[in-house]
Amino acid sequence: MYVGAAGVVWALDRLRERAHAETKLDLAAVAHRALEAWRERPGVLTTLSRPEPWNPALFMGESGILLVLWRLEPHDELADDLVALVRENLPNPANDVMWGTPGTLLAARAMHEWTGEERWAEAVQESEGAVLAARDADGLWTIRELEGDPYRGLGPFHGAVGNALALGAEDLGAQLRRTAVAQDGLANWPAAESETKLRLQWCFGAPGIVTCAASYLDEELLLAGAELAWRAGPPGPEKGPSLCHGTAGNGWALLKAFERTQDERWLERARRFAVHALEHSARLPPRYSLWTGDLGVALFAADCLDARTRYPVLESWD
Repeated sequence: MYVGAAGVVWALDRLRERAHAETKLDLAAVAHRALEAWRERPGVLTTLSRPEPWNPALFMGESGILLVLWRLEPHDELADDLVALVRENLPNPANDVMWGTPGTLLAARAMHEWTGEERWAEAVQESEGAVLAARDADGLWTIRELEGDPYRGLGPFHGAVGNALALGAEDLGAQLRRTAVAQDGLANWPAAESETKLRLQWCFGAPGIVTCAASYLDEELLLAGAELAWRAGPPGPEKGPSLCHGTAGNGWALLKAFERTQDERWLERARRFAVHALEHSARLPPRYSLWTGDLGVALFAADCLDARTRYPVLESWD
C-alpha cells in the first residue's frame, strides 16, 4: 500500500466514491494483478533489512493488497488469507505500523467493522494484546526493523504516535511534552527519543506528531507544531509534494489544527499547501504511489476541499 499498485487502487477508489475523480481502470482487475505479481515476486524496498516475518505487513507486504482487493470484491478466500497473515504477524519484532502488529491491527479492525465476524473481533483482541505486551514501561516502544540499533521512535510509521493511534490510545501526552523541542511558539520532535537531529516531515517530525496525536496533544504544542509547518512553508524539490515526507504530509498538520480549533484560518492554510502540492506534482513526471507520489497529493487536496480531517488508513478507510 505504501508505494505500490494497491495503494494507488485504494486511493482511486476513494476519490471515485467521493466524486473527486473518475478512472477508466478496472480497479478490481488491477488489484488482482497486484496480488498475483506480489506472490510471484515480492518486491518492495528489498534493499532495506526487513523484520521476520515481513510478508504480512499492512503497508509493505501482502496484507494491504488483500484488504484493498477484498474491499472491491469481498470473497471469503481473500478474507481467509488476510486473517491468517494478521495472526502470522503477531510475533513481529518491528513494533511499528509500517511492518509490525500495529499495522495489521488496523487491517483487523477495519475487517471487523465491515463484516462483524467474530474471527475478526478475536484478531483485533490478539493484535491489541501483542502491541500492548511489546510496550515499554514508560509508554514508548522499541522499534526493531531497520538497519542499525533498535531505537525508540516517536512518529507515525516507525514510532509511538502511530502505534497509539492504532490502539485508539490517547496516553502519550507526557512523553510528547518531554521530547518536544519548543521555542518562540514553535515546536518539533526528533524521529526517536535519543536523536538530536530534527526533520520537518509527516514521517519524522512535527507534522506527523500533530496529525496522529491531535486528539490529546497539549493544544499549545499542537498549534506550535502546526505553526512551524506553516512558517517553514512547503518543502523543497528534494522532498517534493508527497504525503509521507513532502508538502501534502506537512499540510496535514494544518488540517489537524483546524480540526482541533475550528479556526478557518488553518483550513485556508491547508488548502494553500494543497494547491502548491498539486502544482508541484503537475510539473514532475507521474509517480504512481500513495505515500510517495501523486495519489497522496490528490487525497490531501480532496480532504482540504471537503474539510475532512481523518488521516487516510491510520484513521479512515473512507
